[in-house]
Amino acid sequence: MQEETTKQCMIGGQAFCLRSIRVEEAEQAASMEQICFPPNEACTPVMMIQRVQQAPDMFLVAEECESGRLVGMVCGLATSETCFRDEFFSDASLYQPDGENVMLLGVEVLPEYQHHGLASRMMEQYLQRERARGRRCVYLTCLDDKVGMYEKMGFTDLGLSASVWGGEQWHEMSCCLDGSK
Repeated sequence: MQEETTKQCMIGGQAFCLRSIRVEEAEQAASMEQICFPPNEACTPVMMIQRVQQAPDMFLVAEECESGRLVGMVCGLATSETCFRDEFFSDASLYQPDGENVMLLGVEVLPEYQHHGLASRMMEQYLQRERARGRRCVYLTCLDDKVGMYEKMGFTDLGLSASVWGGEQWHEMSCCLDGSK
C-alpha cells in the first residue's frame, strides 16, 4: 500500500490538498488529461489509467479540500534514462521504481483554476518529494510558450527535443535535484 502524505496550501483564499493519487481516481485523472490537453497531445484514457495503476507514486494531485474534486496533477515516470522519448507517454511499463530520473508526462490544472499559482505550488511539492526519494534529475517537454513558466520553476531549457509527440515541436527541459548541471 502506498503511503499518503497530504500537504495543504492556500491559493487565492481557497484550500487545496496536495497528495499522491489514489488508484480509484484513475478515471478522474484521465478526464482531466482530456480537458487540459488538445486531442493530439493528450494521452488516451486507457493509457492514463494504466499509468495510475502502474506508477501511482509518480503522481501528485491537487484536490480542492472543500469539495474533494481533483483540479490539478503532475505525473511522471521514474527511469534511469536521461533523454526524453515519446514512448514514455504511451508505455507505462518503462517505469523503473528505482530510476534516478523522472520524465514528467503532464502538468495540468483545470482551466477555472489556472493562473493562480497552483501549477507552481504542485511542481515545488513534486520536486521536493522526488529529491527526498534520491532522484537526480526531472525532465519534461513543453511548447515554446511554456518555456518561461518552467524556467521560473527551476528548469533549464536544453533546446529542441527529439520528441515529436502529437506532431508538435517541443523543448526539452531539466531540473537537476542533486545540485549538478
